[in-house]
Amino acid sequence: MRKINVKAVIQYILFLGLGLGLIWYSAKDLTPEQIGQLKDSIRQARFIYLIPVAASLLLSHYSRTLRWIILMKPLGYTPSVTNTYLAVLLGYFFNMLVPRLGEVMKCTVLARYEKVAPDKLVGTILAERAVDFVSLLLVALVMVIVQFDKIGAYAIDTFSGLLRSKSGDISTTRLIITIGVVIILYFGFRWLFRKYGHSGLLLRIKTIGNGVMEGIRSLKNINQKGAFLAHSVIIWALYLVGIYLGFLAFPPVMHLGFQATVSILVFGSIGMIATQGGIGAYQIAVEKTLLRFGIPSVLGLAFGWLIWASQTGIVLLSGVAALLLLPIVNRKKH
Repeated sequence: MRKINVKAVIQYILFLGLGLGLIWYSAKDLTPEQIGQLKDSIRQARFIYLIPVAASLLLSHYSRTLRWIILMKPLGYTPSVTNTYLAVLLGYFFNMLVPRLGEVMKCTVLARYEKVAPDKLVGTILAERAVDFVSLLLVALVMVIVQFDKIGAYAIDTFSGLLRSKSGDISTTRLIITIGVVIILYFGFRWLFRKYGHSGLLLRIKTIGNGVMEGIRSLKNINQKGAFLAHSVIIWALYLVGIYLGFLAFPPVMHLGFQATVSILVFGSIGMIATQGGIGAYQIAVEKTLLRFGIPSVLGLAFGWLIWASQTGIVLLSGVAALLLLPIVNRKKH
C-alpha cells in the first residue's frame, strides 16, 4: 500500500482551513438584514448569462490545450486534441481537489492514452506556469494603466497616511523611519537568501523563481511562436469576457465596464491561488475590489459567490465528464 504523504495532507488541510476561515470572516459581521439582501440578490441573478460564462471558460481551456500541444511538438509528440483537451479539464478538476495534483494527472492521462513520456512533459508544465505568471503581471500592469487615477490616489492616500502625524502634517520622523525600514528589509532579505537560501521557505521561493526562469528559457525551442503568443492572449481575453458576462448576470453590477473587469481578473486570480480552490479568498477579493467601484460590500460578496460557484461548478462538471469520456473516446486503443 502506498504511504500517505503527510506533508500534502497537512498542506491541504491548512489551505482548506484558511478558506473556511475567510468565509467565516466575510460573514461574521453581516446582520440578518444583510444576509437576507445577499440571498435575495443572488436569487434575482439572470442565470441564463452563466451559460456563455461557462462557454468562455471552456473555450479558454481549449485554447490552452492547443498551446500545450505547441509546447510538446519540439519534444517529438503531437497528441490528439481530444485527449489533450480532456487531460486539461482533468487537470483543473484535480487541482480543485488537491493542490498540484492536476499537473500530475494531465501528464498521466497523456502517458496512458497517447504514449507520451510523462517525465518529458515537466518542462512544458514549467513553461505554462511561467507564461501564466508573466501574463498575470501584464494584466495587472494594464489594470494600473487604465485606472491609474483610482489606484494612484489610493496608494498615495495610504502611503501619506502612514507618514502623517495626528495634526495632519507630514512627520519627518515617520518619513525617516519608513525609509529606514525599507532599507533594512531590503538588505535583510538579501542576507537571508545568502545565508538560508538552501532550505525551508526561502528555498521554496528560490525554487519557484528558478522554475519560472527555466520555463521562460524553454520557450526559445518553440517553432510556432506566433501561434503560442496568440493562444496566450486568447486565454486571458476569454477570462475577461467571462467576468464581463458575469456582470450581465448580476443586475447590481451590470453597469460596470472594462476597468472593473480587469481588476476582478487580477485580484480574483490571486484569491484563487491563496486558498484551496479559491474558497473564501476569491469572494473577499471580489468584494473588496467592487467596493472601489461603489458597490456595497454585501452585493460585492454576493457577486463573488455567484462567479465562484459558477466557475467551480464548471470545473467539477467538466472534470467528471472528462473522466467518463476518456475511456469511451479511446475504446479502440484499449
